[in-house]
Amino acid sequence: MRVYNFSPGPAMMPEPVLRRAAEEMLDYQGSGMSVMEMSHRSKVFMDIAANTEARLRSVMSIPDNYKVLFLQGGATLQFSMVPMNLLGRFRHADYAISGSFSNKAYKEAKKYGDIRVAGTSEDRGFAYIPQQVDLDLDGGAAYLHYCMNNTVYGSLWDYVPQTKNDVPLVCDMSSCILSEPVDVSKFGIIYAGAQKNMGPSGLTVVIIRDDLPGACLPYTPTWMDYAVQVKNGSMYNTPACYGIYLLGLTLEWLENLGGLAAMQKINREKAAMVYSVLDASDFYKTFIDKPYRSLMNITFKARNEELDAKFVKEATARGLINVKGYRDLGGMRTSIYNAMPVEGVRALTDFMKEFERENA
Repeated sequence: MRVYNFSPGPAMMPEPVLRRAAEEMLDYQGSGMSVMEMSHRSKVFMDIAANTEARLRSVMSIPDNYKVLFLQGGATLQFSMVPMNLLGRFRHADYAISGSFSNKAYKEAKKYGDIRVAGTSEDRGFAYIPQQVDLDLDGGAAYLHYCMNNTVYGSLWDYVPQTKNDVPLVCDMSSCILSEPVDVSKFGIIYAGAQKNMGPSGLTVVIIRDDLPGACLPYTPTWMDYAVQVKNGSMYNTPACYGIYLLGLTLEWLENLGGLAAMQKINREKAAMVYSVLDASDFYKTFIDKPYRSLMNITFKARNEELDAKFVKEATARGLINVKGYRDLGGMRTSIYNAMPVEGVRALTDFMKEFERENA
């Protein structure tokens, strides 16, 4: 029996995608081999990669003046690649810090240039999102970086920041990409690890405006030069072939659902089911101010740590797994990415109500 996996990543994948991959595991469309086995430069795989990129461009409405890269190293490697590639023109950049991963990105970028904190919500444990009026922006910065959805704390930016003087906006969308429509033209770079909404771990997607590659710092490793990856079509070395294939299947599944607008509607309905239980309860407490609640990662706790531990244990016994909160935050975290079905969320909310009745 399959469980409902509320892990923040690697996360659930759509069951139709897994079944399709299983059907094609030994023989991809008459090729006589698995996608895992074929050369990344073979015509069969080159078609897979091209079709995956075309689907991503269609689903996200990516403008023609943006390049799509299929890289590796997770979003974490982008914490280095972004400053290495963009600080060549201007040696300073702005970072908005609204959670764990934006803070890690900021600390990594400081190795390569003069990096300023343009805004932060650390003063209240990242319970809110810095607003536009509160951002201290440098009109001469190389870029402004932020993380749209904060996986650890469970918050979501309720707006897209505006920069001064057309400074490029760089966004880590790892835990919310493909969850709702996004105007790609507002960003200089969008990057995301695949293991939450796009497929398995190992693949990283970078969407970059075509005027940005080509001015990297002189000591940037060749593989980490966006211009090199663009020139080589993401194949300077062997890419994450199977991850690219599974991303293509996931995008096809999304198209069949009705695209990102339909996915957004489903995600809002799922999140509302959980938040309605939390808002009606004085047994549970949420970590995030209401206007900034994530649709992907919902964080909360019971009245004490003993009850939190009991909740996690009993949920796991019900087949509701990986609901334990991040080690720095405690409590519970239920990640309800695109592939989490409504039935899984209903099973979770039924358990939450039952647990409260039995332990209040």
